Amino acid sequence: MRVYLDNNATTIVDPHVFEEMEPFFVKKYGNPNSLHQFASDTHKPLKEAMQKIYAGINAKSEDSVVITSCATESNNWVLKSIYFEYILTGRKNHIIISEVEHPSIIATAKFLESKGCKVTYLPINSEGIVEAHTVRDFITDKTALVSIMWVNNETGAIFPIEEIGQICAAKGVLFHTDAVQAIGKLPVNVQKANIDYLTMSAHKFHGPKGVGALYMKKGKELNPLLHGGSQMNGFRSGTLNVAGIVGMGKAMEQAIDALDFEMSEVRELRDRLEDALLEIPDTFVVTPRAKRSANTILVSFRGIEGEAMLWDLNRANIAASTGSACASEDLESNPVMEAIGAEADLAHTAIRFSLSRYTTGEEIDYTIEVVKNAVNRLRAISSSYAYAPQGHESKL
Repeated sequence: MRVYLDNNATTIVDPHVFEEMEPFFVKKYGNPNSLHQFASDTHKPLKEAMQKIYAGINAKSEDSVVITSCATESNNWVLKSIYFEYILTGRKNHIIISEVEHPSIIATAKFLESKGCKVTYLPINSEGIVEAHTVRDFITDKTALVSIMWVNNETGAIFPIEEIGQICAAKGVLFHTDAVQAIGKLPVNVQKANIDYLTMSAHKFHGPKGVGALYMKKGKELNPLLHGGSQMNGFRSGTLNVAGIVGMGKAMEQAIDALDFEMSEVRELRDRLEDALLEIPDTFVVTPRAKRSANTILVSFRGIEGEAMLWDLNRANIAASTGSACASEDLESNPVMEAIGAEADLAHTAIRFSLSRYTTGEEIDYTIEVVKNAVNRLRAISSSYAYAPQGHESKL
């Protein structure tokens, strides 16, 4: 059996999405900006796909949704445009992010710091969540942007985006959220949450890789990050990825239709796996279930290095991860575990299991069996676990 439980890294393309995309590779392959029938064949499907994306996040027709290559590009676009428009001109000098943002936010913020921008990295609480009042406490009259993710990619922790959006609106500060892990897992409504900018990637909700989007509220449009050969109403240069956009639109439609299933059946499978893992002594999970997306578990097994557990899982054909796929070459302690103040011997043991609507009960039962066997094997040869006080209370 092969089991894929790394859906926060990427997802299988929904077969209906693939079916919708296929004609645009070899049949309807015209450049949408050309002036002939081959181009015209793409216009209606593109419009319909964009309507599905707008509807999926409740964007208004006068707002802008610009297609990008991925959320990493979109995140860079937001932060760097804010820098050029507000920081470099001297109008503002400060942005706020959380200390557990995706690497595309953290790395960009550090780059902007090197250019003179002041960055506040907000802490998370013991449950792995940024509390809204901390955002309010750090906003100043020099704050240009607050950027807080909607759902954490490591823990599945859901951040209080609506409350943060209200705070930013009241303070007159622009608000961006990286919603990569929220689309298809919980309702996303940019109007209700007072969001100025929102980023997403199709491959996180059963769409194709290499296509994402940036939502910009009307009146809050950003200067382009790319120049030359502009498309998307002048906001982004580059020939449109027609197949990708069509696929993203269909994936959004499918994700919204499957939302109830995700929040019930997928949650039930997640809880079955989590219950079984917590039966293992000295095992800890970050963030209470009620405050997490329905598909995610970040679990630590005392005395077992995360990479060692991944080795055993991989030998059993089970895919999981020790952290963000965008930083998978860095065999370091889990940044979220460090941020919540977990003990050093736990920060290196975190494993993330992330399910999807394609996960089955048989796969979960098989995973439970493999994990329990792996824990027994690895703890039997672990020098650190041999001397750890068994079952003692951990700082998590």
